[in-house]
Amino acid sequence: MRQILMRHPDSRCDAVDQIAVEAERSRGRLTLDYRVTGRMADLRLPSPRQPLRIDGLWQFTCLEAFVRAGAEERYFEFNFSPSTAWAAYRFESYRDGMSRPEITPAIEVSSGSGVVRLRAILKNLPADAAWHLGLAAVIEEKSGRKSYWALKHPADTPDFHDARGFALELGA
Repeated sequence: MRQILMRHPDSRCDAVDQIAVEAERSRGRLTLDYRVTGRMADLRLPSPRQPLRIDGLWQFTCLEAFVRAGAEERYFEFNFSPSTAWAAYRFESYRDGMSRPEITPAIEVSSGSGVVRLRAILKNLPADAAWHLGLAAVIEEKSGRKSYWALKHPADTPDFHDARGFALELGA
């Protein structure tokens, strides 16, 4: 299911034309295919590296997914860097009770003229309930300016943890 992320109205980005995400669910597996299009030379993109868990990725160019199963308050946060670095967190409720789940994504990154594509595969997510997804991105331009993109921006300031922004439902 193809989704288009919207830039938060209080952030500006001259380099990116569009961020699209294909989301596909198969039981406890989630495949996310992000496509960032625009002037890639104007973005601050990290160099490729071996896949490694790293905290703080959201401070730079980073593609994100938030996953909540059913009506639960608890949710997962996943950060994917174009370098193939990643982070995974589990929260018991809104920004509270953070832990690090043993979920390691498989990440592939490719780029071409005017596009960066990142594909992430997550396994071992709860398989018995509908998933509510918040898909998001932080984009950093070479100037240092950051923009915030999501399916939905329910607040005046960017807040990807706000459950009202978990706007995509994938059935069980």
